[in-house]
Amino acid sequence: MMSDDFGEFHDDLRTVARDLLGKAGAAAVDWSVLAGAGWTGLEVTTEFDGTAATFTETAILLEEIGRAAARTPYPAVAAAGIGALRLLEPNTRRDVVLRETVAGTARPVAVLAGNMVPAAGGETACAGTGGIVPTFELVQTGKALLLSGSADFVLDAAAATVLLIPARAADGTLGTALVAPGTAGLEITGRPVVDETRSLGEVTTDRVVLAPQSFIRFAPGIADPLRHLYDRAALAVACDSLGLAAAALDATVDYTRVREQFGRPIGSFQAVKHACADMLVDLAVGRRLIAAALTALATGSPDSSRSVSMAKSFTGEAAVRIAGKAMQLHGGIGYTWESGIHRYLKRATLDRTLYGSPADHRRMLAARYR
Repeated sequence: MMSDDFGEFHDDLRTVARDLLGKAGAAAVDWSVLAGAGWTGLEVTTEFDGTAATFTETAILLEEIGRAAARTPYPAVAAAGIGALRLLEPNTRRDVVLRETVAGTARPVAVLAGNMVPAAGGETACAGTGGIVPTFELVQTGKALLLSGSADFVLDAAAATVLLIPARAADGTLGTALVAPGTAGLEITGRPVVDETRSLGEVTTDRVVLAPQSFIRFAPGIADPLRHLYDRAALAVACDSLGLAAAALDATVDYTRVREQFGRPIGSFQAVKHACADMLVDLAVGRRLIAAALTALATGSPDSSRSVSMAKSFTGEAAVRIAGKAMQLHGGIGYTWESGIHRYLKRATLDRTLYGSPADHRRMLAARYR
């Protein structure tokens, strides 16, 4: 996961992130702290007071957030929110949101349904059904521009200060509507999930009247902008899975070194060694697949979606295997609330399904051979 301009700072970035997230513990990470550390401006250009780094650097932070099982809307803001703003045409409203995001006073969240994956043609297909789900739509009524539609399981929708809603205009072009929470006709309904460290919700708009300059088209020349956003969101979840899997393995290795049975550490037993080795192999393969997907996205490779699907499908399953094996190797204490291992298994379980299950992504990979 290296980029030429910032590669020498990756180890420092990882160390600082681990220290910052470790101080928060099980509590929610303060947003102003992340903004003060420069996380919110990592991929924003210097024109808007950002760092002009790449998604590769953001991925390091996303992995550390997964390792800490941290409570923060940063993954939703960094992966899809800032990603969406960077794809839009220059616009006064967009520029203001970018500056406020870097400053830490705005949290833009893109309304991407977590139970959906892009279909082969760039539309959005409901995961597990193969059906085509319409995007939000704009209707011109007199001088008013009205937005209607819905998306379910939107990550951190309730934490947003501005919702970025991909929509299709009356002329068929795609863009993004910038809508503030609390706007008349907009409703956010929470969705309870097994992972208590994250928040998801259904976003519904019923003839929401858009303010001037609130609908911004995607910049010309960008092919499949929605596919690009879903790829970023899916890869962000894969990075989260990688981090939590690494933490589960580290905790397991530490535990098996000190837990004794029959007068010696259980880590010396061959069966335990083999189980830990299998976990390490899964982790290594997932890391290589994510690195390849990051490179494909950064270079604009035409096969970037395929690389993302490979990384997401494998890492999502591997993280569940690793977290489950970690609970097993911890013995009875692994099933207790106090051990904390359950946090990794619950988070891994949600990660596996967000933005397409392993089966959904494998179906997409198989489609190219039909």
